[in-house]
Formats: sequence, structure tokens, C-alpha cells
Amino acid sequence: MNELPQQLVNGLLLGSMYGLVAIGYTMVYGIVQLINFAHGEIFMIGGFGALTVYLYVLPDGTTMWIALPLMLLGAVIAAVIVAVGAERFAYRPLRGAPRLAPLITAIGLSLALQQAVWAWYPGAKESINFPEIAGGPFEIGSVTIQTGDVFLLAVAPISMAILAYFVMKTRTGRGMQATAQDPDTAKLMGINTDRIIVVAFALGAVFAAVGAVAYGLKYGQVQFRMGFILGLKAFTAAVLGGIGNIYGAMIGGLVLGIAETMATAYIADVPGMSQLGGQSWANVWAFVLLILVLLFRPQGLMGERVADRA
Repeated sequence: MNELPQQLVNGLLLGSMYGLVAIGYTMVYGIVQLINFAHGEIFMIGGFGALTVYLYVLPDGTTMWIALPLMLLGAVIAAVIVAVGAERFAYRPLRGAPRLAPLITAIGLSLALQQAVWAWYPGAKESINFPEIAGGPFEIGSVTIQTGDVFLLAVAPISMAILAYFVMKTRTGRGMQATAQDPDTAKLMGINTDRIIVVAFALGAVFAAVGAVAYGLKYGQVQFRMGFILGLKAFTAAVLGGIGNIYGAMIGGLVLGIAETMATAYIADVPGMSQLGGQSWANVWAFVLLILVLLFRPQGLMGERVADRA
């Protein structure tokens, strides 16, 4: 049981990364009722945007503490450009179509972005090493925090605080809430719903980009498939928290991260299941949890913020 505090911290860190990506799913769904399955690839694009800045823009020998803000900026720019472009050219023309059409488009766009990076980014056919932050790890009591997790530990709560302020206190944020509740009435009130939708896609991309940089620092590499499984887990976190509920997305991510970490760490201790192993089944627990949530509480832990407008 001495490992329990360490596993809790590991779960919270992993869950924070899931939550950052899940926010993009839940914001877009809350406003346009679209499950953007290409959002995992927006996350992946953010990781390669950060890597591009480090490899091709910054001079050799730049320390990571100086490079990191510029890498984060590169990740955000790349992710936002792709997300806004997807909204404008892939999703907006289908806004009045049956829901199946944009869903299939999202899946196709996901595959297209993967293959584009695989084909055209130098070295992307294999995993590419991500730069590391020197120093660490850091010990706080019995808990060890890896150097790569320091960025996530700092940026996740700051990002959520900024988002909460934006949604609750700014005019655009209130416009997003109005559009999510009733887009037709929002238009009659003078709200530019097209602009609000673009902002939702852009904000989701920003959080995905932050999560991608955290991923690269945590695991030390990026690759063109990195958004697929993580995107599905982030979608699971969004459903777990309550799809359409921004705060629920982060709560769902934290719960999912803790559940996955605990299952991975302790599953080998369950009688009769030790032969399954822990780490090899790490990706299973997210979807087991998703099935349980859909069976017993389909509205999520915090409830859906947006009613079905079909």
C-alpha cells in the first residue's frame, strides 16, 4: 500500500492530460452536437507543431526552459489552424445534413490527417524523440514527480482557471453558453453563431495542443498514431463527465486517469487474473469504464449540460 499515493498522483497527472483533450470534444458537442473524432489528430498535430519549432526554428543549444513557451506557441498555432480549417471546409458545409454525415466525415478526416503526417513529415514513419526538460525527478514525501510531468502539473489547473473565466465572464463565453442552449434564439439575439462555433473549435484545439506538449514531455516521443487511442480515451472522459459539460470533461479525465492507473498497477494482484498482466491491458480499462457508464449512468457523472436537439 505504500505505492498508493504515488499511483494516485500518477493517475491525476494522466487524467489531467485526458481532461485537456476531452474539453475539445465536449465544447464542440455542446454547441454543434458533433462528436469530432478527428480531435485526437488535432492533438497529434499540436505535438508535431511543437516538435517543428524545436527542430527547425530554434537555434541549436536552446535550453528547454526557454524553448518550451515557443514550442507551446507552435503547437497551439498548428492545432488551431487545422481545427479551424476542418470546421470551415469539412464540417460547416454539412451543418444541416443528417448527423451521420459529419460523423463519417470526422472519421475520414482523422485518417487523412494521420496519413498526411506519416507521408510528409520527415521521420514520422517512426516515433520521433521529443526534447526533454533537464533536471529532476522531484520527490515530495513518498511521491516522485518526473520532470516531464512538471509542465502538466503547472499548466492543467491554470488552463482550467482561464477557461472558467473565459466562459463565465467574457461576452464571447456567454455567447457560447447561449448558442449551446438554443442556437436559433441566439441568432435572434444578435449572436454570430458561426463565429462562436469557430471559437469553440479553436479553444478545443488550444487545450489539445497543451495536452500534446505534455504528452511529448511525459513519454519522450511523438508519432503519427499518438492521437488515436488518446483521443478515444479523451472521448471516454468527456462521456464519463457528461458530454457537453466543460467541467465534467476534466472531472471525467481525472476519474479515468486514476481508474486506469490503479487497474494497471494492481490488476496483477487479483486472484486468477495475474496472467493478464497490468501494462499490456492498460488501454482496456478506459473502455470498460465507458461501457459501465453507458449502462448505469449514460448522462455522465455531472450530467449533460446540453439537451438533445434532434
